[in-house]
Amino acid sequence: MGSIYRSEEGKSSILEEYEAYVAQLGEGFTREYVETRFGQTHVLLTGPEHGKPLFILQGGNCVNPMTLSWFSSLFKEYRIIAPDTIGHPGYSEETRISARFDSLAMWVSDLMDHYKIEKSAFIGPSFGGGIILRLATYIPDRIACSVLVAPAGLAVGSKIKMAQDIVLPLVTYRMTSSPTSLQKIADTMSCSCMKEIDRTIIGKIFKHVSLEQDMPKLTEREELINYTSPTLLLVGEKDVFFPADKVIERAQKIIPNVKAVKYDTGHFPSQDVLVHMNEEIQQFLKSNY
Repeated sequence: MGSIYRSEEGKSSILEEYEAYVAQLGEGFTREYVETRFGQTHVLLTGPEHGKPLFILQGGNCVNPMTLSWFSSLFKEYRIIAPDTIGHPGYSEETRISARFDSLAMWVSDLMDHYKIEKSAFIGPSFGGGIILRLATYIPDRIACSVLVAPAGLAVGSKIKMAQDIVLPLVTYRMTSSPTSLQKIADTMSCSCMKEIDRTIIGKIFKHVSLEQDMPKLTEREELINYTSPTLLLVGEKDVFFPADKVIERAQKIIPNVKAVKYDTGHFPSQDVLVHMNEEIQQFLKSNY
């Protein structure tokens, strides 16, 4: 297995964006490397050292501080542990691990053991939500409660629509670096409200990274038979990847203890929607954690 990056220059330019993002998140961040059975994992930490632990698992094909920034209202109260997912852009080991079986769950359990955390709350946007569903399958008793934000692993949108609105402009962008193609993807992903820094980063990732295409598998009902922790599901009606209604319908069939809220937004929530999501998450954690 080689690197996920297509070139060293591409890698450094993505890591520069990562650093700029961490700087934007403000003071109070520390970082460290943790050894896991799948290799080194780079972790961002913030929040009160004796606060209740809260793992935030990044979205796929982006960088950890980008999706971490969505939940900044939680930094003051909880001890935030935000690992760079192995095999995704960032500072962790570059070798991918399968999202289909128990590997990602075992990876998280290694991190929990390192921090001596028996049970934690989890938040996962997109691919990170898919990781939480793998955890719920293989080590459900380690999840105190969880928040799935536009998660992978429940239901997917129309392949035709994704091909038209994401794949074709992506191919064009890779060949021509056309700002119009990148803008088209950004607009589709975010209902035309993506921040400039995010658009720049995903542009660099599209260009310089062999994208992860193997999403966490769709979760089956039997897999969640032992998972009873309170679960909050936040989804966007205009999400091209994981459309709200399909995701909610599936979640209600297979997740025993789920509350779903849908917003008028895309896969990337707008700033206004993020405010509402954070209020919803704070309420949920207060009641369930």
